[in-house]
Amino acid sequence: MKSHLIAIATAAAFIAGTGMASAADMHATSNTMSKTSAAQSMAKDNLTLTRSQQRAAWKDLGKQASSQTASPNFTASVGATIPGDITIQAVPAKVAARVSALKPYDYALLHNQLLIVNPNDKKVVDVISRRA
Repeated sequence: MKSHLIAIATAAAFIAGTGMASAADMHATSNTMSKTSAAQSMAKDNLTLTRSQQRAAWKDLGKQASSQTASPNFTASVGATIPGDITIQAVPAKVAARVSALKPYDYALLHNQLLIVNPNDKKVVDVISRRA
């Protein structure tokens, strides 16, 4: 009888522990999603970077991105919507640490121009040329 009670108590503790771990995982996932949503919601359709920030962005992101080609009717300019054939990437945390204004944005490299993109609506918010 005593061993039967010990087995039941062990099973109950295991189930409770699993439930707590599962709840913790859900909370961590929820926090990560909230931070991502919050970062994206801070992105706006206008961005003003100093020349120094532009140089840092070009130096860091220009090395990481592969230059892409867009359809001939796309002109890279502030306010333009990125077409589906251009791949955009989130600004890496290391770069965002150097240029904090870039944190909520995505980017793409196109014809020696670094496009900073609002991830919410895919609009170009800044175009940084190689000579920045």
